Amino acid sequence: MNTHSDPTAEGSRDASRSSAPARPRIALAYDWIVALRGGERVLDATARVAATRGEIDGLYVLFDDGTRLTDSIDALERHRAWIGGLPGSRALRRWMLPLFPSGVRGLGRMLARNHRQRPVDLVISGSSAAIKGLKTPDGVPHLCYCHAPARYVWSLGAEYSKGSFLRGLGLKLFGGSFRRWDRKSASHVTKFLANSTHIQREIQRCFGRESTVVFPPVRTEYFVPPARPARDDFVLCVGALEPYKKTEDAIRAAFRAKRKIVVVGEGSQDEWLREMAHDYGDFVVFKGRLPDAEVRDLMQRARCLLFPQIEDFGITAVEAQACGLPVVARRAGGALDTVVDGVTGVLYDAVDEDHAISAMVEAIARCPAPDSPAIRGNSERFAESVFLAAMGREVDGLLGR
Repeated sequence: MNTHSDPTAEGSRDASRSSAPARPRIALAYDWIVALRGGERVLDATARVAATRGEIDGLYVLFDDGTRLTDSIDALERHRAWIGGLPGSRALRRWMLPLFPSGVRGLGRMLARNHRQRPVDLVISGSSAAIKGLKTPDGVPHLCYCHAPARYVWSLGAEYSKGSFLRGLGLKLFGGSFRRWDRKSASHVTKFLANSTHIQREIQRCFGRESTVVFPPVRTEYFVPPARPARDDFVLCVGALEPYKKTEDAIRAAFRAKRKIVVVGEGSQDEWLREMAHDYGDFVVFKGRLPDAEVRDLMQRARCLLFPQIEDFGITAVEAQACGLPVVARRAGGALDTVVDGVTGVLYDAVDEDHAISAMVEAIARCPAPDSPAIRGNSERFAESVFLAAMGREVDGLLGR
């Protein structure tokens, strides 16, 4: 048997390898890496899509405190803006709004330098603050997955200013100039993706741009109905304890409806909400921030989820439905995409705060029973596999595939 290799064949294989087209290089960009929430799970899924299409150049961020998030995100080389290196920047980042444009421009220069050394073929950003303003090198397309135009300057400034005179003053002083920069820098985006039809309208209103809706991925394989349905008689509210989440409305509505409410989350309103609910006695239980497994357990035992806020999309409402839990939601924002009125929950109208609470009480009374197959079935429209396929098509389109 001849064990010697054929040099001609070996040379042919080498030539074939050298003539194979290089994989596209894709850069990712994000506002800040400080915690694992819905937006970061979108970033994780986006990174996995990018890795199947090419080589990831790195992750460009305004702020990064080194928090470990997911394997896909943690594996990325980080390029941080200069403002992210300022003392106390993690805690004070929202106070640095006037510096966001400068930070984004600095990242653009960093991207341009890196591009000259190793050319990039596509930039994908995930933006809820300013990173969508990143300028890419000439000829490099920029795909922006927009969670929302910055809420504190475009839509919820009053809510973010509650309880903080300085924050309100800062938004009044710098909000106008930021909005002008934000709208102008939208021209740096080749194509916008919106996470809901609500945000699609916001992108048009704030930036004057068209967009395509791609719903964010929901872990429907993790959030599942109970193996043996045995619901307890309480309602649930899950989310950050911040003014725009309207947790106080959920607590007041549950008390009026004579339903025990379990509140999951933490935030700046924690102490105030506990004091407000003190007279309600055992009707209100605060759980603080909980691991996913405990949140899932509560969703598998509650009667309904109260969702009084206007969300960009609202992954929590879909996670609840994946567990068979119906949702009582305000008829606005992402809930218009995720809750089927009268089938997977109830949508109610809110003219003002007093009316909102009364409407929520009525909605609780007519909420569908838990564990209907239709509730779980609705959640599957937002499964991670659906997002991966849709994002893959968008990436392929801009790479010219």
